[in-house]
Order: sequence, then C-alpha cells, then structure tokens
Amino acid sequence: MNPRRKQRLKVIGGIVILIGAAVSLMLYALNDNIDLFYTPSEIIDGKNGQVPQVGQRLRIGGMVVPGTVDRNSQTLQVAFELVDTGPAVTVLYNGILPDLFREGQGIVATGTLVNPSTIEAHEVLAKHDEEYMPPELAEKMKGIKHVKPESGAVQ
Repeated sequence: MNPRRKQRLKVIGGIVILIGAAVSLMLYALNDNIDLFYTPSEIIDGKNGQVPQVGQRLRIGGMVVPGTVDRNSQTLQVAFELVDTGPAVTVLYNGILPDLFREGQGIVATGTLVNPSTIEAHEVLAKHDEEYMPPELAEKMKGIKHVKPESGAVQ
C-alpha cells in the first residue's frame, strides 16, 4: 500500500471515530432529558420488569380518583390520586391546575418520582376528550369502576 493510500485511510478512520464519538455524546446528553411514560400500575409493579427509580423523571397518565383531590387553602399545593387498572399513585402538584381538571378525568402529569408511590409533578395536563385513550389502556379499563378510597379499593 502506498503512502498516499495510508494517509487517506488514516483520515477516513479519524473521521469515522469522530462521528462515532459525537453520536455517543449526543445520546448520552439526551438520556437525561427522556421522560418515560408510565401508568400507575407500571410505577408500582414495574414496566417490562423494571421499576422506576426514586428521583427518576417520568410522565404518568391515568384517571383522577374521585374524592382524593386535596387542595391546600393557603397555597397552590394540590394532592390527588391517579389510577388505571390497579393500585393508585399519589401526585403532588404546586401550581394552578388546568381548567379541564376534575375528579374522574384523565390527566397526564410530568414530574419526579419521590417515593415508590408518590410523584411530585411540575406539569399537569388534562385531556380534552375523556373518550380517547390508548387501545391497550381502554381494553384494561373495560368494566372497571372507580370508587372513593374511604369505601374500598379500585374494583
């Protein structure tokens, strides 16, 4: 192999290594900004065999359990429970809730897992049309009634 070909091969190899390093650095940086979507059951029981870790940023979607919305009269602090087909998860939020937020309504909250069953949300979105939900969740929710926590668990 002549010296000119060796030089070209070294330059091409260097470019490939630099592109690989740049792509791996971008993926590493994006890893911190990914909010994985969970349902309340997946937070408690795990999703694909993995339970989210305390401190992990995540997005949770579910139905607000009637009778669980607790508003602090002095501050904007609100606590409520979300449920899908299994156990409920408590969401803590400090701010003004959307106009469409109400008990029995589907919502999506973005926040951080504080403990295995509590999320501290920094954003709460209320769904416009409560009739729509992902097909998998709709299938699981068929025939399930939501009852107040005082009278028992979710049936």
